[in-house]
Amino acid sequence: MGKLVVLKFGEGSFEQGFPVTLQIGEDGDRPAVELAGRLPPQPEIPQLYRKWQSAYYSLGLRSRLEAAAVQITNVCVLEDCYNAAESLSRSLNNWLSSPSFLALRDKFLEKLMPADAIRVILQTEDLLLQRLPWHRCDLFARYPQAEIALSTPAYEEIALKTTSSRTQIRILAILGSSAGIDIQADRNLLETLPGADVKFLVEPSRQELDRQLWSTQGWDILFFAGHSASQTTASQNEVTGRIYLNQTESLTIADLKHALQTAVENGLSVAIFNSCDGLGLARDLASLHIPQVVFMREPVPDRVAQEFLKSFLQAFAGGKSLYLSVREARERLQGWESEYPAASWLPVIYQNLAEIPPTWQQWMQRLRPPRQRLSLRRVCFTSTIVTAAVVGMRLLGLFQTIELQAFDQLMRLRPIEKADPRLLLVTVTEEDLQLPEQNQRKGSLSDLALEKLLQKLEQFHPQVIGLDIYRDFPVEKLPSLKSRLQKSDRLFAICKVSDPEFDPRGVQPPPEVAPERIGFSDVIADPDDNIVRRHLLNFDPPLTSRCSANTALSFQLAHQYLAAKGIETQFTPNGNLQLGNVVFPRLQPFHTGGYQRIDPKGYQLLLNYRPFDSVDDIAVAVTLGDILSDRIPPNLARTLKDRIVLIGLAAPSTGDAWSTPYSIGRQGLQKQIPGIYLQAQMVSQLLSAVLDGRTPLWVLPLWGEIVWIWAWSLVGGVVVWCWRSPARLGLSVCLTIAALYGSSWILLLQGGWLPLVPAALALVVTGGRIAVVKRSLPDSSNLPPKPTLKID
Repeated sequence: MGKLVVLKFGEGSFEQGFPVTLQIGEDGDRPAVELAGRLPPQPEIPQLYRKWQSAYYSLGLRSRLEAAAVQITNVCVLEDCYNAAESLSRSLNNWLSSPSFLALRDKFLEKLMPADAIRVILQTEDLLLQRLPWHRCDLFARYPQAEIALSTPAYEEIALKTTSSRTQIRILAILGSSAGIDIQADRNLLETLPGADVKFLVEPSRQELDRQLWSTQGWDILFFAGHSASQTTASQNEVTGRIYLNQTESLTIADLKHALQTAVENGLSVAIFNSCDGLGLARDLASLHIPQVVFMREPVPDRVAQEFLKSFLQAFAGGKSLYLSVREARERLQGWESEYPAASWLPVIYQNLAEIPPTWQQWMQRLRPPRQRLSLRRVCFTSTIVTAAVVGMRLLGLFQTIELQAFDQLMRLRPIEKADPRLLLVTVTEEDLQLPEQNQRKGSLSDLALEKLLQKLEQFHPQVIGLDIYRDFPVEKLPSLKSRLQKSDRLFAICKVSDPEFDPRGVQPPPEVAPERIGFSDVIADPDDNIVRRHLLNFDPPLTSRCSANTALSFQLAHQYLAAKGIETQFTPNGNLQLGNVVFPRLQPFHTGGYQRIDPKGYQLLLNYRPFDSVDDIAVAVTLGDILSDRIPPNLARTLKDRIVLIGLAAPSTGDAWSTPYSIGRQGLQKQIPGIYLQAQMVSQLLSAVLDGRTPLWVLPLWGEIVWIWAWSLVGGVVVWCWRSPARLGLSVCLTIAALYGSSWILLLQGGWLPLVPAALALVVTGGRIAVVKRSLPDSSNLPPKPTLKID
């Protein structure tokens, strides 16, 4: 926003001096600064002005005051005019440097910066003050974006009438008496204005002009070119303007008072008098409170009037403010002052202080077809249709793969947790397979190695031991091992249920272990990418399977551990597993979260992995060799009591490795985790939910997921509905998608798996559809590019 500076001249004279008040503030706002001062008597200024005016008139320039027959080009006359202009300017500058005015001058310089756009208004009734060349003052010279206008002390805001809608900027152009001058050039310039409807009245009658001013459509600009003059009264402080309509008629502003008042009330904002000696016209129009008048304060040569109008229209229609347009056009006239002295003195603005000058762009924006606002009802309807389509495709399983991938990504973003302190893993590595105790092994663990391992472990009094190694053969030469397997109530072993497609018979359990201490080791991997995301707790094996266990080893171990703490296992009326106070909802075969079609066998949970960067983050692990060689750190040995011990394979050559959501981006052996660590994840999921308050993974019911998708679809539509700026719209859409992603991640930290991909798709599709509909509505952005004013 620019600055507004008002210099109020009180009653006074050049013989007595003038009281002056300075006001400075933001344009369109109340003054922030007001300071009183005084300009002392300076009687030589009227004398110097009359001397300059006499010299100027003596030039005999062909002007729009009257049709002069010749142009005087006497060098002495020109020199007299230049000298008189310099004397007048010097005296005016000396006057503004008076000590009594110094405080106002200093405040002006203090509050205003050279880069400020400034409207300087000289508010006075004194006729001579209004005729002085204020633009030549040094005080204003350092402000390249300032322009000076005149104003009367009496002003009033215009109460506009409601007029019919205008489709173009309406200009009433009066081409009056043109004897001896060329005003056809003015017409040519006006005809090139972009977006303007120019009504030309060529040498009209008074009645015709009066009728046009009364037009109910209203006018934005009143333009006059032709002969005009100002007549000064005997008191020298009153002046009346007169325009010459045709060869026989002339009139004053008072003759058109009512018609002009109506035109102002209908929106007339700017009057341009590209004619001679227009100060009287401007003062008369000011009494009608017209917002802005641009006029020539002295007789103006025909060529100067044409050049001013050309430069002014180029600047104003090109986007500059009215004040800067006048300044630019006025300064361009300086190049003609070798032929037309003081040409740049002539153009002046007369301002109604209650009004703010319009810009060409404001007019054009007002005239553009109004944006047809898309209704929120339309946005809601569109979001509902899009949601229905997205949900339908989702239920058909079209998004299952990408939803699972998005789920994996969110899982990987969860913060790493500490290793589960209730577990100890005893891993059989490649080196352990070569131990001396393994000389007569069958499979991965010999009887001797197993016997020594169990002896060592029992010294630490673990709560329960899980043998995650297949032993489908009996103990042959170690009766002590056979007895231990038969009698131990804390040892659990595994078998593998048959698979009709890959393993028709399965793997039988160790013959010595009682059936109630047998759990299956079967794991469910998703068929598309072979990633384990589900935890199978229970199912009924086929009758032909050599493994008849119907409960997973992981559940057997967790149940045994929790039962020792007095925590019961039961099922809710809905058939969901409940350990203590925690319910583990089972996956439904036809729709659970991102799963739309899954193998329905048994009791399945979503596997809530303990986040990890390496397998060491899951649970503390020692090798078989460490146990047999008593290399367990003392601090670890002291904490092994009442733990769950899992014994399993970690040697890559055994092929017991599984892909997890954390496999993406990993290389080599780290891409999959050994089966013992997967079993540890499953046991830890159950224990941490019951003992640590770690929420099991859950999903919304179908209706809840539909509401979630619809809500984000509606948000996407509303965001596009609200914003018009492409930059702001793009930023808002990006922030909305980020909010959806962030919300999904935060909810997953609380155990909730909500539809991320369907919601994002609905958001984008709804937003895109609303954007297309908005573009199809009449909008200023869809209009042809605005033409620019080009004048040769």
